[in-house]
Amino acid sequence: MVRFMRTVAPSRAWRLALCAVLCLPMLSCGGDGSTGSTGVTGNDGGSTGLSTSTGSGSGTSGSSGSSGSSAPSGPNVASVVVNGGPSSTSPDINTLFTTVTVCAPGSTTNCQTIDNIQVDTGSYGLRILAPVLTITLPLQTTSGGGTLVECTAFADGYSWGPVATADVQVSGESASSVPVQVIGSASFPNVPADCSGMGPAEDTVAAFGANGVLGVGVFAQDCGAGCTTVVDNQVYYSCTSSSAQCGPTTVPSLAIEVTNPITMFPTDNNGVIIQLPSVAAEGAATVLGYMIFGVDTETNNASGTQTILTVDSTFGDFTTVFNGQNLTTSFLDTGSNGLFFMSSITLCGSNLADFYCPTSAMSLTAMLQGQNGTSVSEPFSVGDAETLTDNITAAPTLAGTFPSSFPGSDASTTFDWGLPFYFGRTVYTVIEGETTKVGTGPYVAF
Repeated sequence: MVRFMRTVAPSRAWRLALCAVLCLPMLSCGGDGSTGSTGVTGNDGGSTGLSTSTGSGSGTSGSSGSSGSSAPSGPNVASVVVNGGPSSTSPDINTLFTTVTVCAPGSTTNCQTIDNIQVDTGSYGLRILAPVLTITLPLQTTSGGGTLVECTAFADGYSWGPVATADVQVSGESASSVPVQVIGSASFPNVPADCSGMGPAEDTVAAFGANGVLGVGVFAQDCGAGCTTVVDNQVYYSCTSSSAQCGPTTVPSLAIEVTNPITMFPTDNNGVIIQLPSVAAEGAATVLGYMIFGVDTETNNASGTQTILTVDSTFGDFTTVFNGQNLTTSFLDTGSNGLFFMSSITLCGSNLADFYCPTSAMSLTAMLQGQNGTSVSEPFSVGDAETLTDNITAAPTLAGTFPSSFPGSDASTTFDWGLPFYFGRTVYTVIEGETTKVGTGPYVAF
């Protein structure tokens, strides 16, 4: 989701907006479902042991879960879940969550475990909402002595908060002194106009839809070298402690930019694998899966015969060929709650105006092409978003139009393969410059 430019900020900032601007309200229907199960084929051709549910009766479904002896295990495996998230009044849909523990650097007691952290393969770095953070973390400073604060841009707003340092643990993996963003800190109330002008603040759990976001995409830092050389980068600011007045600044070094924690793990640090079960077309109330750290570093994360699509080293994009068009700014993104692309498919009513509502389910096909020339045909389905019932949080046919307002993007050349793409798959994300048995990142594979 977050997407800051690698060379001159700020164009990589827009991806975090997708769930914020395209959140689907839960509709008021109901019903019971019955549970069945099926396996998902892993990269080795065997069953992963994941199970899924199919609906019956009133047409709603139960939960999709993980089970079976072949389920991945080990210190590099974290559980992930698709559910309604932290808000009972405005539950999320197609949002993938995990649990993260943060500690004051060097401490084993001044720690906090936080659930409902969104897993996002389209962004880079850990961001935590200040209202849920109960421990104090040291703040990063700029070369002029001010506090380093970041503006994260959305299509419909922004998030603002300082960069702090924390030890980060996810399952059995740990990273020390990781730069993270603390969103919505009350200590920095004066938001620069070029940040606040992006729309309303999304600095609360209710507005953000999660307690934070864990960006595990193909880059190490959220902005890259551009923010170390360009002062007016519209991403990073220096705020004085006396008045909290803030002005644009370069980041003293890449080492203090908000950083993908995976890159700072001692081992299993070259990428991540997301493994989710299939979900029936009518959706599921809950989906359980796995996030596996590292690729070809352990017996449980080996490369196999999956298709490898290399992506460009500026934005992490590949090409999708759809309806005779080459959509050159395409990407995989667990942080997007649907498949988003421009189409003549009928849009929903005003409350779901960004989503598609065809009169009947549509079976479509697109071709995904990597920078390496590899191509793979991808069938997908688009359903009527208005038929989703209020107990569904995982919807594999949810799709919508890509917003033309996203800064730094061109809707006419974009296909966003969001979380529905991940259902029933094992998807690899390998970080730029890192090597595996089958290639060098950045690449995605499935």
